[in-house]
Amino acid sequence: MLTLAIETSCDETAAAVVLDGRMILGSVISSQVAVHAEYGGVVPEIASRKHLEAVAPVVTAALSQAGVTLDSIQGIVATKGPGLVGALLVGLSMAKGIAFVRELPFVGVHHIEGHLLAGFLERPVPFPFLALVVSGGHTHLYRVDGIGRYRQLGQTLDDAAGEAFDKTATLLGLGYPGGIVIDRLAGEGDPKRYPLPRPLLHDGSCNFSFSGLKTAVATLVRREGDQIKEGQPLRDLCASFQAAVTDVLVAKSAAALQGEGLTRLVVAGGVASNSGLRAGMHGLSRRIGVELFIPSPLLCTDNAAMIAVPGDFYLENGMCDDFTLDAVATWPLPMVTTQRWLP
Repeated sequence: MLTLAIETSCDETAAAVVLDGRMILGSVISSQVAVHAEYGGVVPEIASRKHLEAVAPVVTAALSQAGVTLDSIQGIVATKGPGLVGALLVGLSMAKGIAFVRELPFVGVHHIEGHLLAGFLERPVPFPFLALVVSGGHTHLYRVDGIGRYRQLGQTLDDAAGEAFDKTATLLGLGYPGGIVIDRLAGEGDPKRYPLPRPLLHDGSCNFSFSGLKTAVATLVRREGDQIKEGQPLRDLCASFQAAVTDVLVAKSAAALQGEGLTRLVVAGGVASNSGLRAGMHGLSRRIGVELFIPSPLLCTDNAAMIAVPGDFYLENGMCDDFTLDAVATWPLPMVTTQRWLP
């Protein structure tokens, strides 16, 4: 099956043409980072307007890159949620419009489900496996027994890891998005210089908390003053912060693997591009002997190709949506099991 997938859950307008939910023939992403940087974060209304401007050209470009036309497309996939409702509606409406005019089957997919399965675009991941999804809006651990078969083991109780990176970058005057800047500076710093907390590290659960870590950085900045925001102190603080986040994510993943008796780990989402986290997870893999799957950085960030992986499965199994489907801002992933999975 040749599918056209559209993703507009936040501030990237993306479209992809994917064969059998595994082979990317064309993938185009239009980023709004420069637009939102002025405001220090994503402005929902501006994001929606930019999606409206970009969605048709991005779809056209993806088809052109794949060397096909809409005549060749056999199914349409779009992100239903979670995300910014106005942004989601742009991509969802575009997908439904194409499906209606072309009389093609259509399905709405969970954004996080796409992240969970993005690695399948590079190599197959045998089920079952543990998945850590870590991004600007999500930090979750799932047991994955198949496409559409998910069980949440833990989640963040406050800030997501990516959100903590961006808020910390703002505290340090590093701009938006700040996670990539912290990662770069951390590579030149001493991660042991500042003893930052590791929240919930030994609480026995699979849950996360990063607001206290962000507060600890804020307290340190107030105490040390502006001198900590430049030179080697800044690099050391970035390294210490990144190490604290990585230690928590690695330890919680290790505990979940042991608790579930799993030997495969998938790490996905935008923060999975972070070099410190990738190194920490590779260290965990070597230490306890689990098979590690982390997609290439481009597939970790929001993209449309990842949406096509579960979308292809649902379409091939006749699990389509009708044109009354609406976008949703919040949508717990376990709902996918009850709505779509056929035992």
